[in-house]
Amino acid sequence: MPAEQVAAAETLEREQSPNVPVDLERTMRRQGYHFVGRHSATKICNYTSGSLKRGESCYKHRFYGIRSWRCIQATTAIGCNLACSFCWRTIPEEEGFKWNEMNAGGKWDEPEKIVEGLINEHRRIVTGYKGNGKVDMKRWNESNDPAHVALSLTGEPLFYPKMSQLLKAFHDRGISTFLVTNGTMVNALKALTVMPTQLYVSVQAPNRELYGKVTRAKNLMATWDNFMRFLSLFSGMNTRRVFRLTLVENLNMTDAEGYADLIRRGRPHYVEVKGFAYVGGARNEKRGLSYGQMPRKDGILGFAKKIADLSGYIVADYHDSSNVALLCADLEAAGARIIKFAR
Repeated sequence: MPAEQVAAAETLEREQSPNVPVDLERTMRRQGYHFVGRHSATKICNYTSGSLKRGESCYKHRFYGIRSWRCIQATTAIGCNLACSFCWRTIPEEEGFKWNEMNAGGKWDEPEKIVEGLINEHRRIVTGYKGNGKVDMKRWNESNDPAHVALSLTGEPLFYPKMSQLLKAFHDRGISTFLVTNGTMVNALKALTVMPTQLYVSVQAPNRELYGKVTRAKNLMATWDNFMRFLSLFSGMNTRRVFRLTLVENLNMTDAEGYADLIRRGRPHYVEVKGFAYVGGARNEKRGLSYGQMPRKDGILGFAKKIADLSGYIVADYHDSSNVALLCADLEAAGARIIKFAR
């Protein structure tokens, strides 16, 4: 699709933004979502909870030094223009909600309002852990002073048109930012004047044929050609860049050479090779997936090694409970991955 059509599609979606339907919001609240303003939300991460109660930490802690108990899991947009079959999120149409989720926000809230709202909701969530006798109180006190935000909860955060101002507002508070995008919003990426601390792109498939099958795209922006444009732009972004692969047996866990080609185009510093989890929305029978399609540890490590061998990357680490392997671009990236992101 011509670039001007992609730009027009992005602009239209970013301007037409009705609020989340009441019934959908009610369903999401039952699932643990806390809404902030018209279109943003947060939800406690299992690893944030586990880090408070059991001393656990997520793969971001192991790979990059993130303190899970001080991390906000959030999004600036509930809606998404993809309906990836492996995604754990609720996809409105599958649940009977008649709503164009690509237009998720109503009028766009100001960045400061979103940042303050997300911090306050995070504090309200962790307040409930204070009375739990299993909770490490030192960590609990620190959890009330968040140091990181992962803009990865649900939807496509780059739908929000004031992302640069939002990132700056977090950084001004000493909070590092992890931004995860699905690789469709080329113009939104071009528009960034403030970079996130770490920029992720979800890589859903290794080739054109599988891309359409896996993403089940909802609009004209979500094409393989546009994804290629996105990766070319991504390769020059002046921040730490990460590919995230979510692999499903007998679906997209194939064509290691295809993934290596994408790595050469996008030039990420790190590649996370992660096994799909049969949870949440992924269990909806309309997706056609099964429990048996979850890769095992040896499968993930074996496939990660294939990609590494073909791309020249290094298999640097593995996080067992997340079933994710980490590839690094080179020894320098491997040595630099554990850094201080914030206070």
